[in-house]
Amino acid sequence: MHQLTVRVDRLPLWHRPGLLCISDAAHAMSPAGGVGINLAVQDAVAAANLLGPVLARGGLPEEADLARVQARRERAALVTQAFQLGILRDLYPTELHDDTTQHVPPIFRAFRALPPLRHLMGRFIGLGARPEHLAA
Repeated sequence: MHQLTVRVDRLPLWHRPGLLCISDAAHAMSPAGGVGINLAVQDAVAAANLLGPVLARGGLPEEADLARVQARRERAALVTQAFQLGILRDLYPTELHDDTTQHVPPIFRAFRALPPLRHLMGRFIGLGARPEHLAA
């Protein structure tokens, strides 16, 4: 049997001349919430919007162009990772009691008390901290 190692981390710098890291190459996500694919697509859309015009002219992006992709997407990755770490911390408390079935993470208690939070959570998971749209 193999154990899956889950890491939530990120590169301090996502680019070098001729190289841009996006998605898991730039910021590894936990499987919690299944948001990693959303961020991957959003990173790709942002990169296409910011680098596409340069590439369409037959040019190569400068390092400043690559830095703009990181500047646009880094905060969304940070917010999502903080969210994931908070959920994981609540789901897996450090001190387990004899009856772990009684542990209800605070976020789930909040969902019971305030049903509109469920909609907001779904929106956050589905759209992310900074939704991206392809430029025309």
